[in-house]
Amino acid sequence: MSPALPDGDPAPADGALPASVRDGAGDRAFGVYLHVPFCRVRCGYCDFNTYTSAELGGGASQASFAATARDEVALAARVLGAAGLPSRPVSTVFFGGGTPTLLPVDDLAAMLDAVRTTWGLADDAEVTTEANPDSVTADSLAALAQAGFTRVSFGMQSAVPHVLATLERTHTPERVPQAVAWAREAGLRTSLDLIYGTPGESLEDWATSLAAVVDAGVEHVSAYALVVEPGTRMGAQVRRGALAMPDPDTQAAMYELADEVLGAAGLEWYEVSNWAATAQDACRHNLAYWRGDDWWGIGPGAHSHIGGVRWWNAKHPRAYAQALAAGRSPAAGREVLDGPTRALERVLLEVRLRTGLPLTALDEQGRRAVAGLLADGLVDPAPALRRADARVVLTRRGRLLADAVVRALTG
Repeated sequence: MSPALPDGDPAPADGALPASVRDGAGDRAFGVYLHVPFCRVRCGYCDFNTYTSAELGGGASQASFAATARDEVALAARVLGAAGLPSRPVSTVFFGGGTPTLLPVDDLAAMLDAVRTTWGLADDAEVTTEANPDSVTADSLAALAQAGFTRVSFGMQSAVPHVLATLERTHTPERVPQAVAWAREAGLRTSLDLIYGTPGESLEDWATSLAAVVDAGVEHVSAYALVVEPGTRMGAQVRRGALAMPDPDTQAAMYELADEVLGAAGLEWYEVSNWAATAQDACRHNLAYWRGDDWWGIGPGAHSHIGGVRWWNAKHPRAYAQALAAGRSPAAGREVLDGPTRALERVLLEVRLRTGLPLTALDEQGRRAVAGLLADGLVDPAPALRRADARVVLTRRGRLLADAVVRALTG
């Protein structure tokens, strides 16, 4: 079961934005996210807004999805134009899900072409698709590169068969390096996504997965601690006692091992859960989220943010498609962020980055809290004590306790 949408105000049927979104727009990059909600099977731990073909009825088919998404691109162009926003080429495009590569390459290319035709792509635009290792072939990856994709992010999760089985993943460990090699041959930059702390996963299992990542030679790695979400099959298994709840101490040890192994292999952390070979290899689309840029989310359940206005689409693909077919915005709700909320979110997001949070972004209480965080070894003293451009940058221990750091900085 996917999580409920957040509470918010009603969204206008035409999607109109307030005049305030123009403030500072020229200083913000613009990106597009396309949520493709289809999966071949639903993994037991997943609570994303995804659906298998058996769960969907008329008006929400995979075959019609690209056309529906293009309708929302057209709506977005009208709304942004009516708001008087400056013309900005798209700097990043990210196809997420779900498994976008379940759709034919021609459909993904058509959606990308709609974005390109509507706004234009920046000369160095990053265009990413997520993929399962067993949802691509050498030919499909080459076709994606030909269509203008520049990057692929593979959901590896683990290199250990019993861990993959617990997560209900469908690929084998051997498929990952094969898919990475195909992507490299196609000229695509590659990322691997990992999950650590799966019930039954040992520190040795995790070390095996990290070694496989290093051997694959990718430019980017994301690693996330498993969270057992209510409403998922794994959540039910944990409640019944069939699986053990992930141990926080073990997950912390796994994070420390990941940072050590990936750092030794030349992949440096740039966000709490992300490592890259160079600054150019960092995921620019996710950086746009953490830095508060503008993005329009296309697809069921997708979230958008333009100039301090955040909204979210209807979750179910059928409701989403019906709204667009009727000429309405598919937004289910929205909120206009006030100044204090935007300041709080800046702290929450930017403190996670290796570039850190400027001390000038903190109020007086937050600046006073930095001394205690330094004493506790949670903040790096060198950037925090600079005379010019002083910043809060987390130590490794601070990254493990990032939520506590945010609480201290925000009171």
